[in-house]
Amino acid sequence: MTTVSEITKTANWPTNYGDPAWLLHDRFGLFIHWGLYSNAARHEWVMNREKIHPDTYNKYFKYFDPDLYDPKKWARAAKDAGMKYFVITTKHHEGFALWDSELTDYKATNTPAKRDLLLEMVNAFREEGLKVGFYHSVIDWHHPEFPVDGLHPQRDDEAFKANATERNIEKYAEYLHGQVRELLTNYGKIDYLWFDFSYPERSWGWATGKGAEDWQSEKLEKMILELQPDIILNDRLDLGRGVVTPEQYQPSEAVTEDGQPVIWEACQTLNGSWGYDRDNLDWKSGDVLIKMLIDSVSKGGNLLLNVGPNARGEFDQKSLDSLSEIGKWMRVNSRSIYGATNSEYTAPLDCRFTQKGKRLYLHIFSWPFRHIHLEGLAGKIDYTQFLHDASEIQYKEHDPNEELTHISTRVKPGTVTLELPVQKPDVAVPVVEIFLKED
Repeated sequence: MTTVSEITKTANWPTNYGDPAWLLHDRFGLFIHWGLYSNAARHEWVMNREKIHPDTYNKYFKYFDPDLYDPKKWARAAKDAGMKYFVITTKHHEGFALWDSELTDYKATNTPAKRDLLLEMVNAFREEGLKVGFYHSVIDWHHPEFPVDGLHPQRDDEAFKANATERNIEKYAEYLHGQVRELLTNYGKIDYLWFDFSYPERSWGWATGKGAEDWQSEKLEKMILELQPDIILNDRLDLGRGVVTPEQYQPSEAVTEDGQPVIWEACQTLNGSWGYDRDNLDWKSGDVLIKMLIDSVSKGGNLLLNVGPNARGEFDQKSLDSLSEIGKWMRVNSRSIYGATNSEYTAPLDCRFTQKGKRLYLHIFSWPFRHIHLEGLAGKIDYTQFLHDASEIQYKEHDPNEELTHISTRVKPGTVTLELPVQKPDVAVPVVEIFLKED
């Protein structure tokens, strides 16, 4: 098993970044995508997908009025779900700022909301004990100096493209750095800065994607660390460092680079959309979401699970129900998650192992008929119990040196067989807590 402390030392983690030990311990965070696209309610990339002109898109700015916004409710829902940190979209690709930025008029204080929505949110989540993370888009489809490319909403508007040929990415980078400076200066200690995203490998013939050179990422990173020396960063500034952030998929195994474990975080949605999407009914079940969390930790990673609030400023009921289901499971099983990581032992079929020191946690995804066989653990177990109620689970050890001569004992030597009840316990994913013997 690679311990949490070992990961912070052996991963490809810059020495000048903050200590990621808290992230590796907490394992579970809330992602929030909230902006003008919540009014459109058709995915956060609606401006891109429907090639909406900025003048047309402005109706969402004009009518953005989250009158039911109460970030204290959001923070309580996250805490009750077992989440330990949150990451909020300060600005998405549409260019709209949730805070009172001095560098643009395209901000929350100039909408009917007429207030700094970010400040209230940061205060509410801090009060509930969650660490603070800011998502910030390095892309900006609203800014007049951001060049038109194959991802821009006006990519097929020849007249627009012709008038945009003189756009200056250096002027945009100055604006980008200025807004980041505001965010890291005016809101106290920020624990995590989550950028999105670089795409230098993309090419459309008439335009190319953008990366570290365009964002002046080295200079930006230097400024960030001067302002917030303890901050941690993700990997999307095209610098080859930071928290690795697979999006909308689960890695098949623990993530490594050059044979060393890396710090990573699976970013997942409740229904396939990051922003509020009224007609999207592709909701993941509570069981699936819990299994995603377990699966991430079993591979040494985190889960950053997204909610897209609506334009009135509320989490919809389905999102709240999903968080509640996770919270119910986490209330009795969280010690298999917090501070845990992947194990050197191989879990049985349809199961996952997490481990924390001498405690090994078996998460049973598919309930078996009475028995689960654990290979390689004979002589190593001191005690076993269900985690949710601390009820003992009896087990049989198969001598590593025994001769297997009878067809009914075709279990590998060195295997431990857990004696489970026929009926699955009333818990979404049962967890067996295995206390390993001291060396």
